[in-house]
Amino acid sequence: MNQNDVPVIVIKDLSFSYDGHPVLEDVNLSIPKGDFVSVVGPNGGGKTTLLKLILGLLRPSRGQVQVFGVTPEEARSRIGYMPQHSQLDPQFPATVLDVALMGRLGHGRPFGRYSRKDKEIVWRALEQVGLHDLRKKAFSSISGGQRQRLFIARALACEPDLLLLDEPTANLDMVMEGDLYELLHTLNQWLTVVMVSHDLGFVSRVVKNVICVKRKVLMHATSEITGEIINEIYGSPMRMVRHNGEGSCNCFSS
Repeated sequence: MNQNDVPVIVIKDLSFSYDGHPVLEDVNLSIPKGDFVSVVGPNGGGKTTLLKLILGLLRPSRGQVQVFGVTPEEARSRIGYMPQHSQLDPQFPATVLDVALMGRLGHGRPFGRYSRKDKEIVWRALEQVGLHDLRKKAFSSISGGQRQRLFIARALACEPDLLLLDEPTANLDMVMEGDLYELLHTLNQWLTVVMVSHDLGFVSRVVKNVICVKRKVLMHATSEITGEIINEIYGSPMRMVRHNGEGSCNCFSS
């Protein structure tokens, strides 16, 4: 098999429990290189748990996870991760550049000052998310949308081949959310992107496949998603709503 044909993520016969309570059951999943996947499902359905299993932060009760053909621990240097909740205090006394440079920690660099190469990689990551001109600004002075972009830059600083994001659009308004989707669409030109979403709606123009998680895990092409599928996941009546015109997308409402 050609290396480009090897799936980025393969999960086989996986189950996971917290203290004996099943969270995920009989998961079989394959995500190809270059995919842009949105992971959706109800709160507590297992979305974040699935991401943590892919990262190797959790171990399955049964079954296996492979990332780039190896264990998640072995593949970790190739994975950029943006967690759901940043641990940084909004008043953290650091610049935009300082926060982005944190993404270089733990990637084979020795203790001490950041190297010229580290800074060049981070400058490029900041350019990719449109924050290079703000690199000297205080973290506390930038907007919520800019902070989300900064955390993506921090994830990009490890030069990943796979980008995992846990609810990157949470607490953003519709304009900022649309801008973030556009950024992820651009990054998807050279990265595989897996994004947990808190929304029932998503931008079908950029997301290629949808993983539905409610203890069981099913993967659908975006075009296959219907109100009936969403109703089955969320357990309440849903209907399709199509917004026409510029920025059109398929959304779901109760």
